[in-house]
Amino acid sequence: MSPSRTTKTALGAAAAAACAVLLAGCSSPGSSDPFAGFGPDPTIPPPHKGLLPQIGVPEVVGWAGTAKPTAPEGFTVTRFADGLDHPRWMLALPNGDVLVAEAAAPPKEIKEGGVRAWAAKLLMSRVGATTPSADRITLLRDADGDGVAETKTTFAQGAAHGLKSPFGMTLVGETLYVANADGVVSFPYQPGQTSVTGAGTPVFDLPGGPRNHHWTKNVMASPDGARLYATVGSDSNIGENGLETETGRAAVWEYDLATKQARVFASGLRNPNGLDFEPTTGALWTVVNERDEIGPDLPPDYLTRVRDGGFYGWPYSYWGTIVDKRVTPERPELVATALKPDYGLGAHTASLGLVFYRGEAFPAAYRGGAFIGQHGSWNRKPLAGYRVVFVPFADGRPQTPAQEFLTGFLNADGKIQGRPVGVAVDGRGALLVADDVGDVIWRVAATGG
Repeated sequence: MSPSRTTKTALGAAAAAACAVLLAGCSSPGSSDPFAGFGPDPTIPPPHKGLLPQIGVPEVVGWAGTAKPTAPEGFTVTRFADGLDHPRWMLALPNGDVLVAEAAAPPKEIKEGGVRAWAAKLLMSRVGATTPSADRITLLRDADGDGVAETKTTFAQGAAHGLKSPFGMTLVGETLYVANADGVVSFPYQPGQTSVTGAGTPVFDLPGGPRNHHWTKNVMASPDGARLYATVGSDSNIGENGLETETGRAAVWEYDLATKQARVFASGLRNPNGLDFEPTTGALWTVVNERDEIGPDLPPDYLTRVRDGGFYGWPYSYWGTIVDKRVTPERPELVATALKPDYGLGAHTASLGLVFYRGEAFPAAYRGGAFIGQHGSWNRKPLAGYRVVFVPFADGRPQTPAQEFLTGFLNADGKIQGRPVGVAVDGRGALLVADDVGDVIWRVAATGG
């Protein structure tokens, strides 16, 4: 439940008073450059000394009438499916069907107090994310190939099928793997199947409670199908709940399907979500949400190659070896090993979705590049993200400049019409975008393709 008007007024007064006391207390408005903090060498400003974030929680209005996002010239945007319940992630199946994970946060996702938690809870309440989770995977089928799913079938749902805030999905042969909020489960799958029977079989556990601050877990199979990789976000902003609660978190895990052994593959990644293998080199890449409360332009979320055994800084440092003085005790010997991310994606953009374009329907300039779903900021003015961006790749490396590909999730008044999360490429080379506020799966196709 969001705070009452009286409570909001009191909190606002308290925040203003704190700013006055701290002089530099509240972050100044951030950069209005839509690509500030982007690229392999983004500008990293000094941290603000204030304790309070710059709150920028907008109003949610949804998509009115026939309104829809905007794609570049030469592309057509259609509603592939709507009437969903917080669609987060998608998996395009070999036969053309599309699975959609519909989920909200488990009840204990946010436990921290203070202005930061209030703002996050306020945004969650506005977008409906505090409602009970549908805990559902829905199958969408476009039988006639017109770019609109004619059928929407419940593939699996709830405890009966072993689902708990499902998010990522991946297929290996005849086995479907689903990442729950606390681990990965599997289901047998045959092409054309429209539902499952019985609960999923537990495969391996992931850190998932009792707080489970970053609950979204993704899972991706290696190209040879021998291993699974899973993302686990931190349980806090910078370990303020005690670093003992962060064991195994802020990491990408690897699970060997033959030996049934799981291990932390890379660590120090505050909240990784999207995973994909770069088509040229076969390297694993991820997008990561960075920390809060040190300024509207700091630090950038990022896209990076995930190296076996790599440490990426969290919580002790950011953008490689820049020390976060708020974290104690300091660990200079660990910071010295921190890897610098490959490509900045802007501060507080909440970059979540990631897919490399392997299709042939889009123009050649898009092939091999990365589409990234930016869910959007809650603690920044002006707002950042709320779009899908494209980062071109060459020789296995990200290039500049990045491009806005799908926009309009904020209307002309700066109000939320939708928020992109997962991105996927369907069997005919179109881009699918899960919008968890609009409850829509958008499909972006090359015009005439």
